[in-house]
Amino acid sequence: MATLNLRLPDSLDRQLSALAAQTQQNRSDLARAALEQYLRDQERERLMAEMEAAFRVLATSPEARAESIGIAEEFMPLENEALDFVEGREPGDAESEAWWK
Repeated sequence: MATLNLRLPDSLDRQLSALAAQTQQNRSDLARAALEQYLRDQERERLMAEMEAAFRVLATSPEARAESIGIAEEFMPLENEALDFVEGREPGDAESEAWWK
């Protein structure tokens, strides 16, 4: 395992020490968990930005938009059937009582 030395502002050091005492964890474990979470969040934000850029490109293409609408329409019956199954209805049974009632 690699070692990382870093300098913390006094206020952050006090917060870290207080949390370590409250949770009975050591400071290194808390700092490691915080760094892991930060890196996951950064990766998620990067992926979301890439997906948003791709969606914007697709949304401005009439051909891509028409194709995506066609695919959505093609899968709608399967999605409805899956929803019926999950809600305990017979497929296509529109008279069944909604699950939230």
